[in-house]
Amino acid sequence: MGVKMRKNSIKNTRINGEVQRELSQLINREIKDPRINPMTSVVAVEVAPDLKHAKVYISVLGDEESQKNTLAGLRSAAPYMRGQLARSINLRNTPELTFILDQSIEYGVNMSRLIHEVNKDLEDEQTEDSSAEVEDDGYDSDEESEDDVEDDVEDDIKVINESKPDEE
Repeated sequence: MGVKMRKNSIKNTRINGEVQRELSQLINREIKDPRINPMTSVVAVEVAPDLKHAKVYISVLGDEESQKNTLAGLRSAAPYMRGQLARSINLRNTPELTFILDQSIEYGVNMSRLIHEVNKDLEDEQTEDSSAEVEDDGYDSDEESEDDVEDDVEDDIKVINESKPDEE
């Protein structure tokens, strides 16, 4: 009869982080399945206290088809990743991996885009109010705003990736 580990114990939290780090490296560096989107992140991992199952929350930046394909690719590569985990992390049991799509990063990027659009609309209204006499300045603001939104989205993705725990 072994010692049972609690779900939110320090040891369980440490194991979750270690498994998350290892899986991130495996997905980004070793898995060569063409179905897996290169913009796939491991957001969180919850290893069961008995170490037999792990829920792996992933985020895929892309359309719905890309997300489905990535999930299918990861599920087919799960036995390989489990074997690699067994070699790299010394645990009593190596957990069976269950991949779950997490929309939080994509949700955050979409919210950023919406906030930027609202702010841009407010700026445009203020500009129209203050300079009503200027009809056409020859400047196409629609193209610039799309570029600004893309730059802001890229900046948001960088911030999100930098806020993740270091992956070595």
